[in-house]
Amino acid sequence: MKTLLRLIGLVKPYFWWMALAALIGFATTGSGIGLLMTSAYLIAKAALQPPLATLELGIVGVRFFGLARGVFRYIERLISHNITFKILAKLRLWFYDAIEPLAPARLMHFKSGDLLQRVVDDIQSLENIYTRVLGPPLTALLVSALMWFLLGVYSSEAALLILFFHALAGIGVPLLTKQLSRGIAVGIMEHKSEQQVLALDFFQGIGELQLYGQLPRHLAEMQNEEHGKLQLQRKNAIIDGMHESLTGLLMNGALIAIIWALMPSLSSGSINGIALTVVTLAVMASFEPLLPLPATIKHLEADQHAGERLFEILDAKPETVAPTTPLPFPTDQTIRVEQLSFSYPESPKKALDRLSFTILPGQHIAIVGPSGAGKSTITSLFMRFWNSSEGEITIGGENISRFNPEELRRNIALVSQKTYLFAETIRENLRLAAPEADDNQLKAALTAAGLGSFTAQLDEWCGQHGMKLSGGERQRIAIARVLLQNAPIMILDEATANLDGVTEREVTETLNAISAGKTVITITHRLHAMEQYDRILVLEKGRIVEQGVHGELMAENGLYRRMWELQHSAEMVG
Repeated sequence: MKTLLRLIGLVKPYFWWMALAALIGFATTGSGIGLLMTSAYLIAKAALQPPLATLELGIVGVRFFGLARGVFRYIERLISHNITFKILAKLRLWFYDAIEPLAPARLMHFKSGDLLQRVVDDIQSLENIYTRVLGPPLTALLVSALMWFLLGVYSSEAALLILFFHALAGIGVPLLTKQLSRGIAVGIMEHKSEQQVLALDFFQGIGELQLYGQLPRHLAEMQNEEHGKLQLQRKNAIIDGMHESLTGLLMNGALIAIIWALMPSLSSGSINGIALTVVTLAVMASFEPLLPLPATIKHLEADQHAGERLFEILDAKPETVAPTTPLPFPTDQTIRVEQLSFSYPESPKKALDRLSFTILPGQHIAIVGPSGAGKSTITSLFMRFWNSSEGEITIGGENISRFNPEELRRNIALVSQKTYLFAETIRENLRLAAPEADDNQLKAALTAAGLGSFTAQLDEWCGQHGMKLSGGERQRIAIARVLLQNAPIMILDEATANLDGVTEREVTETLNAISAGKTVITITHRLHAMEQYDRILVLEKGRIVEQGVHGELMAENGLYRRMWELQHSAEMVG
């Protein structure tokens, strides 16, 4: 119930539009009832061959209600669908605004396929929250009140009977449906979520699955999920047919009971055969708005489950938040790291342990060390993807937590080991760094990054994850982004790790050319051209064990020298 109330709170701004749509839906059903009533009156009256003038009321009524039903139905659908699309747009924007601050720290425990399922299908299912959950019960309630009033004119007993049978059809059948279909909607959603994960793993890892002979097993898992989903869908279809049949039986039962209740009035002459015919068809038509109510219960279960899955993510507290009064980014870009420590959640081991160092503006430093030493963790802390457990990072004497995270990231350009390119054009991928950049600026950045041949291909599609481009081309596009961003501080986190030797040298030369005058932090485990750095920090198990320039570290005969000799002896052997 708490989840439902939260979901209703999200659509509260559209309350009056939803109320209007419910009233027009009632007017639509009422017009249908009126059409059948006036039609029954006209046919029954005409059977007695009265003067034509006495039929005019029925003729006008049929025409009015016939036209009104179509007009009201159109208006109701127009308003309800407009509300639905507005709610859906609001939910997507709301979810995106809420999930963005959680990335990447709070989303690392979720599979990408599961996140995609929540973003797409779970939100899509919430479009039913008005059209199939909130709207139908309101319309059915208003129709029941109308029928109680109409039958009360003839017989209070008939009025109570219609309320009784409406309650059975509008409350009893949905509750029975809920009991029989318990867990079906949730089960279908869970199978779909698992299918999404398996399908994404299949498309992204088909090469590895083939290589290790696991493709048949993976396909079998996908088939099992599909089989489980189909089983639940079949059961769901059987229950749907059952509740429609039950509603039809209750309609016939109501019809018989009300005719029986009106028989004494018919015998006494207080009600005639024409009026009984009119009442009979009105009772039949009044069950139409009760047919969607069992489905409402199932959609309610699905919507609550979808809401719980969404709130599971959104209730997480962001790892980093913007301060209420953020400071402007300082002109003095002196970086100081003081007693910095950090541990990942649920990990007893410290990724960083009391690091301290200073980087002056314009300096180029390298951070090296074996895998697992904590090098990339430093990048995450600088970009404020995580907050440090102890100690601090300051720029210009101010703790980076006092800056707006977005402004901080605009002033620190990052080239990582894996350059992500969206399935868009080269132009759109470059404009991530500078949305206002024109084509001339984009072409200049590509040329400076060594992709002059791409200046005539700005509208070329990059492919999913940029797979239409080579690794070197993707890294050069990342360099072009850095040029467009024009940040005073650059972090190169294993920027050339996945490139061949020739491409690595070319990309490194380009990076050196564009980084002149900027503060550069190079994080690498490949010790090439180390003489160019003003200082080298050597990390081991989260601590700085050595620091200095290349010549000094080689003379110390420590970890740095052993790493350098190991790499270069292996290269000589190769």
